[in-house]
Order: sequence, then C-alpha cells, then structure tokens
Amino acid sequence: MDSLSLSSPLLENVVVELVLKEIFEIRSLMISMFKENCGKLMVYASTCAPRGKRLDSVRTAAKETAKRLNLDFEMVRLDRASSHIYVYYEENDGDEPIPLYCDEGKMSGFEEISGKIRNMIFVLSFHPNHSVLKEMRSELLKLS
Repeated sequence: MDSLSLSSPLLENVVVELVLKEIFEIRSLMISMFKENCGKLMVYASTCAPRGKRLDSVRTAAKETAKRLNLDFEMVRLDRASSHIYVYYEENDGDEPIPLYCDEGKMSGFEEISGKIRNMIFVLSFHPNHSVLKEMRSELLKLS
C-alpha cells in the first residue's frame, strides 16, 4: 500500500509548506528589491550647529516623512561649521544627493518643514530619473 497517496494529509501538508515557503521567499525578494530602490532622506547638520529644537524639528519632520513614504532615513554630521540644517534625497547609493529643504538658520514647526519636504518630493517625482518617486505621488497628495 502506498504510504503517500495524492490525498494523503501528510503530502498535502508538505506541499502547502513548500508553496508557502516559496511565496515567502518571493515576497522577501520583492520587498528587498523595492527597499533598495526606494531612496532615503538625509538630514545634514554641522557638529557645531545648535542641537536644540531647530535640529529636533527638522530631524523629526524628515524622519516621519521618510517613514510615511517608505524611505530610509539617515542623519549626517558635517565637520564644517554651518548654522543651516539641510534635508537631502538620495535615490541610490553613490548618486548625487538632491537638496529638498534648508532651515536657513531659523526655527520652523514640524508641519511647515514636513510640508516643504513633501512638496519638493512631489515636484521631484515628475523628473524622469526619479521614477520611484512617481509611485509615491498619491501618498504625497494624501499627506498634504
């Protein structure tokens, strides 16, 4: 008598496990491929710059925007003295970062900073070299 017939629960469980494992691997690969190409927001601030509310506001706005758009986030400390805090977008490692926001040495609120960053990303999404951002337009409109 055949111990593994086509209607065997053991065979069904093995097949289900193999299919689920394959689906999980494909899904993981797709997520990692998307994550690699999604870009990141970077906050550039001088190590000499004030670390108070100005930096906190810019960092929080950039970090929250990155989270909502499924972008990576990075804080970059500059050795040169500068009173300005900048937010840049980089799509792929090694690409030239694109400036999105500068605080001009002034204090701004979370909503104002977030809005300016989102507006710049929205404009950038129309550039043919940033097709990844094109897919984010609907999400950017929802956040506005």
